[in-house]
Amino acid sequence: MPVTEDDFTYAIENTKVVLPPQSRLETFGSSVLNYYLITEEMDQINLSRVREGVIHADRPQIITPSQISKLLLDGFGENAQNYAKWINENGTRFAFLKYGFCIRKNEITTYEVHDPMEAVVGRIQNMVVEKNNPLSTVLTGVDDAWEVCLLKFMMDYIQKSSGGNIQDFKKRGLL
Repeated sequence: MPVTEDDFTYAIENTKVVLPPQSRLETFGSSVLNYYLITEEMDQINLSRVREGVIHADRPQIITPSQISKLLLDGFGENAQNYAKWINENGTRFAFLKYGFCIRKNEITTYEVHDPMEAVVGRIQNMVVEKNNPLSTVLTGVDDAWEVCLLKFMMDYIQKSSGGNIQDFKKRGLL
């Protein structure tokens, strides 16, 4: 069942970065981010769902907000495609996006854990810290719109990486 604009808003407001990546996205090459997205089943007590996967962010390209819906969202479903269209229709709300990435999502595993979400988040956070991968992140979000949560994270991460990336472009005379 496709999500609505209210679902987008709810997912955006409830996407939390528990453990952010320790480095920014590459400017002149691709980046591979490992994500751990934990959601909670709303109809069942102490049931969490963990989605573990990777996102490939290709080399940055300068784009305008109206081009966001044209991003190649390879591997994402209808809800993510509809969200990208919604961004295009509401482009002025996302004026901070001066450039973006061709994003490919590869979901590795999804599994359920019969524990409270806080306990699951803590265990996964500790595991990721021990692995010490600077491009790993732990997120919490909304189960039905989890892809929207993932895209919301990526948009924020792009924004956080952009300052350093823009400086890199300027140093090379590309901006």
